[in-house]
Amino acid sequence: MTTFDDRERAFETKFAHDEDMRFRITARRNRLLGEWAAGLMQLSPAETEAYAKDVVRADFEEAGDEDVIRKVLGDLTGAGVDMDEARIREQLGHREVEARRQIIEATNL
Repeated sequence: MTTFDDRERAFETKFAHDEDMRFRITARRNRLLGEWAAGLMQLSPAETEAYAKDVVRADFEEAGDEDVIRKVLGDLTGAGVDMDEARIREQLGHREVEARRQIIEATNL
């Protein structure tokens, strides 16, 4: 095996790891956002759990964050919570920082 082959394999392994981490962080972020929104809608613990999973699933509708933002905004306004897209995007950013922290801590155990 050549040095080039070793470097190529290392690069592919790192890429796969980075993509896995990105997926896990995004899923955790969406779950945390769902829990935040559920709290605003005053859902029960069981309803919060189900709603957080729904928010995670909503991210598979299209690329990017727009599907998640659209779902949460629609659900919050439907529940009578005064909300706008900018505030949801702000919370999405906060939840991403927290998700990244949680995933990194869990990985380093």
